[in-house]
Amino acid sequence: MKKIKRAYYYFYYKIYKSIIYTSEKVGGEFLTDFKAVVALGALEIWFLSSILIYYSILNDIKLTISITDPVIFIPLILVFILNYFAFINTDAWKEYNKEFDQLPEEQNRKGTIIVWVIAIFIMANFFGSAYYLQKYILKMY
Repeated sequence: MKKIKRAYYYFYYKIYKSIIYTSEKVGGEFLTDFKAVVALGALEIWFLSSILIYYSILNDIKLTISITDPVIFIPLILVFILNYFAFINTDAWKEYNKEFDQLPEEQNRKGTIIVWVIAIFIMANFFGSAYYLQKYILKMY
């Protein structure tokens, strides 16, 4: 469990550092930690949405997407609670960031590649599943 927590904080760390880097290029840092939490939350929601889309297609279930639907509401609340207690409520992530800043450059470079491959995979998977769902729905009518 400790390794999963460390990996989760490392994923956040890499997103946080990339937002700092891009903020410096276009006008300065502002709410960087909040932007990183939003980006991480978006990736988590896209990942969960992809699973829901594939599940509905494989089981031939019609999706009714509403914020009050428990299939939508419960994962959103869980993602919010997880991110709130991991990053907003505490400053534990700052200690992890200091620790990750001390990693050798080679290890950090490998970590960056792994994090971005995962992030790109999640985004491509989400948009691909949405496209596949659209094709599936059009075939139904």
